[in-house]
Amino acid sequence: MVGRQRGRGAVSLDRQDSRDGRLSACGEISQSKSDPILDSRFSSQEEGTRAGGKFGLRDPVVDINSVNWDAEKEAEANACKGADFIPPKVMLISSKVPKAEYIPTIIRRDDPSIIAILYDHEHASFTDIIEEIERKLNEYHRGCRAWKLLLYCQGGPGYLYLLKNKVVTFAKLEKEEDLILFWKCLGGLMSKMNPEVNVINIMGCYVLGNQNGEKLFESLLAILHPYHTALEAPLELSAQGKKMIETYFNLRLYKLWRVRQHSRMANNFDDIV
Repeated sequence: MVGRQRGRGAVSLDRQDSRDGRLSACGEISQSKSDPILDSRFSSQEEGTRAGGKFGLRDPVVDINSVNWDAEKEAEANACKGADFIPPKVMLISSKVPKAEYIPTIIRRDDPSIIAILYDHEHASFTDIIEEIERKLNEYHRGCRAWKLLLYCQGGPGYLYLLKNKVVTFAKLEKEEDLILFWKCLGGLMSKMNPEVNVINIMGCYVLGNQNGEKLFESLLAILHPYHTALEAPLELSAQGKKMIETYFNLRLYKLWRVRQHSRMANNFDDIV
């Protein structure tokens, strides 16, 4: 589990990068203050447009004022060329979710592109999480980026409970720079080859349950600009929610897990999966 062995200390991504030469999507993220290098790198992204109606349907023109975009896109395309390449889907799972340890056992077994990452809600740092996503992506296919990312965490209308003492709201995204940098780093880990299909799904709570949730998504979309990454958090019982579940999970096992999530019966879940 990510963060359990390391405690709360942030681990620099540059260490591993200097050893193997790979490009990091982000540098070290402090839990209490911003990184001036990252601040400079992402300064051109502060201006973002607001999505209307359907969250994530932003202007398809990637407005990035940097040669890095084209260079990283070309590097990704070269690394991932070939008919056998399957775009990866990343699942980021908070240990705060009841029975979270069972989630990796109920994913779709017919889809080898799903990468499940369980992180320690209490001890992991934002840098631990970003580092692990990048490591897993390189293990899956060196140089690739995520086309879909699922964040499964606790929360409620208008907020996401990512880490201990780290609640994401639209108000906090205006002043807590480590939260801003974390989401920018997530955007940097999304594919640049075909950004129109990029999506970050959110499950485990209904964050869009009130107006503050809509404001939160608008703030996140502005931060994720210009990566053109959509955000989706539909109700699980809706048609769109069912489609999202089936993207990552075995639907039968997921429904069974949900039924037993808060029950002692979940202790026997191993016998079923």
